[in-house]
Amino acid sequence: MASSSLIRFLVLASVLFSASFIEIYAEEAEAKEFVLTLDNSNFSDVVSKHNFIVVEFYAPWCGHCQKLAPEYEKAASILSSHDPPIVLAKIDANEESNRELAGQFEIRGFPTIKILRNGGKSSQDYKGPRDAEGIVDYLKKQSGPASAEIKSAEDASNLIKNVFIVGIFPKLSGEEFDSYIALAEKLRSDYSFGHTLDAKLLPRGETSVSGPVVRLFKPFDEQFVDFKDFDAAKLEKFIEESSIPLVTVFDNDPNNHVYLSKFFNSPNDKAMLFLNYTSEVADSLKSKYREVAEQYKGEGISFLIGDSQSSQAALNYFGLKEEQVPVLLVQKNDRFKYVNFNVEADQIAPWMKDYKNGNVPQFVKSEPIPESNNEPVKVVVADSLQDIVFKSGKNVLLEFYSPWCGHCKKLAPTLEEVAVSYESDPEIIIAKFDATANDIADGNFDVQGYPTVYFRSASGKLVDYNGDRTKEDIINFIETNRDRIAEVDSKPKEDTEADSKPKDSKPDSEAKDEL
Repeated sequence: MASSSLIRFLVLASVLFSASFIEIYAEEAEAKEFVLTLDNSNFSDVVSKHNFIVVEFYAPWCGHCQKLAPEYEKAASILSSHDPPIVLAKIDANEESNRELAGQFEIRGFPTIKILRNGGKSSQDYKGPRDAEGIVDYLKKQSGPASAEIKSAEDASNLIKNVFIVGIFPKLSGEEFDSYIALAEKLRSDYSFGHTLDAKLLPRGETSVSGPVVRLFKPFDEQFVDFKDFDAAKLEKFIEESSIPLVTVFDNDPNNHVYLSKFFNSPNDKAMLFLNYTSEVADSLKSKYREVAEQYKGEGISFLIGDSQSSQAALNYFGLKEEQVPVLLVQKNDRFKYVNFNVEADQIAPWMKDYKNGNVPQFVKSEPIPESNNEPVKVVVADSLQDIVFKSGKNVLLEFYSPWCGHCKKLAPTLEEVAVSYESDPEIIIAKFDATANDIADGNFDVQGYPTVYFRSASGKLVDYNGDRTKEDIINFIETNRDRIAEVDSKPKEDTEADSKPKDSKPDSEAKDEL
């Protein structure tokens, strides 16, 4: 019989061995990375071998990327066991050697996640959640068929949630069915699709139809709507227009975020009514506003309503004040604004009619014009843009910037040096324009990111600057494009205010912060 001391030794050794083994295994598991690391040397080779691969374009300094990293890695670990495995990869888009790839995929911010299919022949934006569980669920759906077949009422119950599109067909073949599946493939990152041979399985709508017809289910307004035209463009437009509420609600409800995103990403003019929901006139304003929304349905205007008490950030963004509520605002081309302050219910319809007829003046948010403007870099605000840039008769270099933009902060001392070097030249103005505090009312300026720099010569030639941000390069650019005032004055006068910017001018997205 073994002695008690030997037994204790064996037990202790067993415990220590087990603990060491678990620790070593844990370290190895922790060391294993499931996210593939790509660069310009292996990107094409790796992507071409996969029918479905997900690639994150990131920058090491990006806070959102750092927050996403552990969730993305966790999702990659889980999806590696999927049948078939779903591969997640990443590429440092900030690395100089990888920037050409980032340009090919039009990467304009970090992180940007792309879903690549058929060996990279097709690409779509990832539009799912940023937590591991959400990433896994979203990618499982994206890796499967674009449209799920509904064979039972249980299938329909499990699938039809929120906005869901179902094609009802007499047979799962033919021109209409093929057109529907092709569109489902195209729009799968934005919408969920299904198809069925039996309308009786669906929770709402006429059950006797045999199709072909597309039925869009939604948790708002009329709950469902049918469409029978299978022309790809018309069907896509129907889905886009029918998948958002007649009046989108601006609030903190996460369920509304998807509709808010669609509202603000729409190319339509955007009507927005902000009011105090607790006021005595709230109900009448809401009712009249909805009537107007019904009136202009399908006419290129989207409608939104928000409680001013919970929409202060939106009011500030548009340059509006609490005492101006209820306020009706229309934004055109995501730039130009038209506003009716302290609007009353019976004023909504006639004001919208005036807007449609072009009879409402543009509203321009502006900081006060500085009382003194003696610094080397002059301050331009919306109310002084015409006088300083267009009517001064001088050569003006104008930077559109944001106070929070890192690239703008880096450029600021260089612009200061350039301005100082031109202090003795009365023909040159170096100026800056805070585009977060002022509206850019002139359509000649295309500002997609910060900083954006334009130069307007004394004769009216408008050029955007895309060169290196050094003092020498900026000065060389100015000297190349400037006019001599005496020479301009000797020429016949022309109306230069309507000059348009060159067609090929384009903001430099490589070194800009996104709007």
